[in-house]
Amino acid sequence: MNPHLVLRVVSKLLIPIIVIFGFYVHFHGDYSPGGGFQAGVIIAAAVVLYALIFGMDAAREAVPIWFVRTGAAVGVLLYAGTGFATWMLGANFLDYDILDPESTHHAGQHLGILLVELGVLTTVFSVMVVIFYAFAGRAPDIPEEEW
Repeated sequence: MNPHLVLRVVSKLLIPIIVIFGFYVHFHGDYSPGGGFQAGVIIAAAVVLYALIFGMDAAREAVPIWFVRTGAAVGVLLYAGTGFATWMLGANFLDYDILDPESTHHAGQHLGILLVELGVLTTVFSVMVVIFYAFAGRAPDIPEEEW
């Protein structure tokens, strides 16, 4: 029997729950504590758990390095693009009301905050995973037999 069988089974059950909780934190960040940064770190923790249980090669196959590098850039562009869109529409930078000017319930505010927080989530998730891949993937300084 594999000594890590219980860890593998439990992590296969926990990882989707962790990701769902991360998205819950993200989408409820408008109304309660939380948001893009916290959600990005929670979802990145699911990738770290996956790498610890199944190995770095499996993690890099599940979440490739090109994906997280692209995600870091796309997240920043989404954040800044939301601000520039409001600016180009004639309002101040990140003045979300211009995104839906006919709404009396500040729908533009909700849309703008959602887009900005999605950019933050994407950037934080990607950067955290890139940092983890960089540190976990480096060769040890001490050979295995000298431990």
